[in-house]
Amino acid sequence: MPEPEDLRSQNGVLNVDLTIHNYAEPESSTRYCYVDGNGNQSPNLRLKPGDLLILHLKNDLRIVDPSAAVANHIHARMNVEKSADPCARGAMTATSTNLHFHGLTIPPVCHEDDVLKTSISPKDPPFEYRFRIPANEPPGLYWYHPHIHGFSKVQVLGGASGALIVEGIERANKATAGLPERVLIIRDQDLLNPNATPSKSEPVVPKLLLDRDGDAANNGTGFGKPAKDLSINFVPVPYPDYPPAVIQMKPEERQLWRVLNASAITYLNLAVLINRVPQTLGLVALDGVPLNENGTLGDFVSSQTHLGVPPGGRAEFIVQGPPSGVTGLLVTRSVDTGPGGENDPNRALATIKASQDALEPRSKLAASPEPLPWSGLAWLGNVAPVRTRKLFFSEKLTDPNDPNSATEFYITSDGQTPSRFNPQSAIPDIIVKQGTVEDWIIENRSKELHAFHIHQLHFLLLDYMGKPVDEPFLRDTVNVPYYKDNMLVYPSVRLRMDFRDPNTVGMFVYHCHLLEHEDGGMMGLIRVEPPF
Repeated sequence: MPEPEDLRSQNGVLNVDLTIHNYAEPESSTRYCYVDGNGNQSPNLRLKPGDLLILHLKNDLRIVDPSAAVANHIHARMNVEKSADPCARGAMTATSTNLHFHGLTIPPVCHEDDVLKTSISPKDPPFEYRFRIPANEPPGLYWYHPHIHGFSKVQVLGGASGALIVEGIERANKATAGLPERVLIIRDQDLLNPNATPSKSEPVVPKLLLDRDGDAANNGTGFGKPAKDLSINFVPVPYPDYPPAVIQMKPEERQLWRVLNASAITYLNLAVLINRVPQTLGLVALDGVPLNENGTLGDFVSSQTHLGVPPGGRAEFIVQGPPSGVTGLLVTRSVDTGPGGENDPNRALATIKASQDALEPRSKLAASPEPLPWSGLAWLGNVAPVRTRKLFFSEKLTDPNDPNSATEFYITSDGQTPSRFNPQSAIPDIIVKQGTVEDWIIENRSKELHAFHIHQLHFLLLDYMGKPVDEPFLRDTVNVPYYKDNMLVYPSVRLRMDFRDPNTVGMFVYHCHLLEHEDGGMMGLIRVEPPF
């Protein structure tokens, strides 16, 4: 299994040329990829806090599949370029693109992290992204991907994604000091063998059902045909036999694994097995934020035997390889996405082979790091919110009399009428003041799992299904459980939203990170105003 190429900042600057390409595969799917000036595919962008990123993005997209040239809901059909300026164009077409720097607390403005109006077309010269990593950005794993509404799913599902690493996690947690580090990017894609029968090693499962999007529906067994295939660092692990990628480690070596779920719709539930026994994973960061970065004194490692990672989520953990002569497995366990969700069954991702001759990963953390300075910012959990809001996920068939008709997806502020996101509107659904903190209750009134995500900031999970949660870290993406008919209340999470950073000022979005839901309208608009 190859490692992505590392592009590192030099003298405080990382200058990158990226081109996004697409092409048709023989099995009729369309692949998308980023390639840098040296031919490296989806390189890791490595910067330190305070560093300047200058990224020139060239759009080389073309119409490969005419059937995919129309977005999946009417509000996304802004296919007329009303401006020559990519910053004001707002065009949403199959050949438009832009970049979102997921998780970073940078301003939502053009040339930095605007996804509402920025639209780069193939006829444009290379478009410059230029911003500085905030000095207080937590060190950890972030990522970049396209965010053209109506076409996010097809581009990300096609493979357009890459890792961005803010260096210095060993400065935040010395338990990681001196460890070799490995970046693992897990992507999903359309099935390579959609007509294959399940492997004979699997138990017999109920008859295959398809959801309204044409993917394999959740059957509740943990087996059967998945909605999508997975790949790990672009090595496909296809249904039905799931031939795994190979990771080589020295016997019993400890490494830091940085895992990105860059899937468009697939949930992960990661575990490492040795002799079929789940191994202890030392979780040190989630969604780019070290666990001891937020109110916990001293170094902190959370021992877990499996890690749930929703689409868009990241987990960074210490893993110990198998002893000599023993083979381990990196697997994703089944995820119950609800009766309206896709099938995410048990499957292997990679074989872990112990070998004295194994090459070390390309990157290694500093052995004697200087500790990060204390930020002085009050821990989010100790800050009183100025208000509490309630939002809810919901869905509706476009034709209630046709169970196979398309689905409309909504995220709605309580008291408002559900409506799909309208990219032509400049009226925000929510207005807040920079410098404040709010509590948001996110309900799920649908029968499938959703993943709430907001741009420009992290939040603290306070309650899950009505029960208090004590987490010493922040997130930018969280699962919201699905509704069952026998429930007396809708499932929900309670989040403490942090609008204290001045970089949050501006207009940006929150949405479900299942990208077919986002493209289908499950997105809202927020405006953060200056305090005065």
